[in-house]
Amino acid sequence: MAQSMKQNKDKLFSVSHVMQEIKNDYLAARSSRFRRTRSGLPLLGGSADYHYRTETDFLKIMEYARDMDRNDVIVSQTVDRAVSNAIQDGIRLDFQTGDNVFDTEMNQLWEDETFNPQIIDATGEFNLMQMQRLILRQMIVDGDIFAMFDGDNKIQLIEAHRCRSLEKPEPNVVNGIKLDEWRRRIEYWFTIEDISPFKTLMSAASIRKFPAYDKNGYKQVFHIYNPKRVSQTRGVSAFAPIFDMLGMLEDINFAKLVQQQIVSCFAIFRKRDLSFRGGDAAVYGEQDAEMLADGSARLTEGIAPGMEVIGLPGEELEGFSPNVPNPEFFEHFKIMLQLVGVNLGMPLVMLLMDASETNFSGWRGAFEQAKMGFRDLQNTIIWRFLEPVFDWKMRVWVANDKAIARRADKLKYHRWNTPRWAYIQPLDDARAEELRQKSLLTSPRRLHAENGRDWDDVASEIISDREKYIALAIEAARKLSDFAGEYISWREVAFMGQSSLGQPAEKLEKGEEDEDEKKRGADDFNRAD
Repeated sequence: MAQSMKQNKDKLFSVSHVMQEIKNDYLAARSSRFRRTRSGLPLLGGSADYHYRTETDFLKIMEYARDMDRNDVIVSQTVDRAVSNAIQDGIRLDFQTGDNVFDTEMNQLWEDETFNPQIIDATGEFNLMQMQRLILRQMIVDGDIFAMFDGDNKIQLIEAHRCRSLEKPEPNVVNGIKLDEWRRRIEYWFTIEDISPFKTLMSAASIRKFPAYDKNGYKQVFHIYNPKRVSQTRGVSAFAPIFDMLGMLEDINFAKLVQQQIVSCFAIFRKRDLSFRGGDAAVYGEQDAEMLADGSARLTEGIAPGMEVIGLPGEELEGFSPNVPNPEFFEHFKIMLQLVGVNLGMPLVMLLMDASETNFSGWRGAFEQAKMGFRDLQNTIIWRFLEPVFDWKMRVWVANDKAIARRADKLKYHRWNTPRWAYIQPLDDARAEELRQKSLLTSPRRLHAENGRDWDDVASEIISDREKYIALAIEAARKLSDFAGEYISWREVAFMGQSSLGQPAEKLEKGEEDEDEKKRGADDFNRAD
């Protein structure tokens, strides 16, 4: 009996051991002495909000990022480059209702209101394009930003630090945003901002609560951020993963600059033999006593460029000029800058605005990858800010303008024309676009939209310019015909390598012309005589 029980225990142990091995097939689940210890990990799993559950830590991350943006050498310019490439001259609205006259009227109305800061901005300072730049910049640095319409239907931008929870926590509230059981936004809580620059934000007791949706179910608070998980309620600074590296990068750079200054001022080797019996050490500059933490004193001496160092009797002084910074520093610094750029989708050639590190193909490949990230930023601005603003403005116009209200169902047909980037190889890229059109791979409308242009505007401008060009050519041809005493076609005057009507240039060079056109012109000239 005892033997049987022992065999059963052995079998159970064996099965348990096998099951444990099966559970741990992923090496990532096993501890290792080579793995960095990571704190704050919920062993049973947790939402994205768990990792900024302490509001003070969440706000501290935001302020750290803002400080780096203000004071660090590389951070501010990196953000500027990303915003400039993504926004450029702004994301433009283009109505596509099928009625060209109505489209033109609505496009003009949209530009009249959104490009006038007095109409669109609660502060009266920024137009919609400038808001796009500010919003994207703060989304990158702070993590998120909010916008809402005030009582005058003007946009009010609200910085991220003003979205706060009450001093006494409430359930289902994540750093100022109240959620329901399905994580749907119910309310946004904003503190009343103190205008005085000498005071920090007022206490959480001054919070005002704004419903996320109005009584008709339309969104009235727009939250602009770029979440990385579906359970992420607030945005986090893009620089969060590289805080420590950025701090050390600035420290290293500062230390190298100080080292370079010291070396430029003063560098000697003092040699003494064993029989040296000199007096006190030579004084190199102004002396000062520095008190240390343990209560002792340390004597420090100042140095300056061009100073003369006089050695003691028996000393031999030898100059020393080290290579500061050394060549390895530049390679290391470049790698650090690449890691900074990666977090914003900025290749090194764009980050430094210097293409000397690569060839043309390398520049093009890096730029093509960067454009994918810029398009993602553009789409974030469109769907989290511009589209809600458009919906709000349309509702206001429909309520106040009967002519627009009659065509309200057509207003949903619109497109956002996002900025594009200049050709890297203009001739090759232009030929590629020509081939796409000839092969019926795209339409002129879509092709121009890809480059941030509106086809209706381009087409009307082309026709208008050609009309003016031909009219001037006809007028000049009449004067020349009168002067020469014979008919001169306007086509001969207008010829500039290719006919404005698409006739082959070879025909015009040979003086060939449509016989009917030539006969009509000659008859008109004879009748004028």
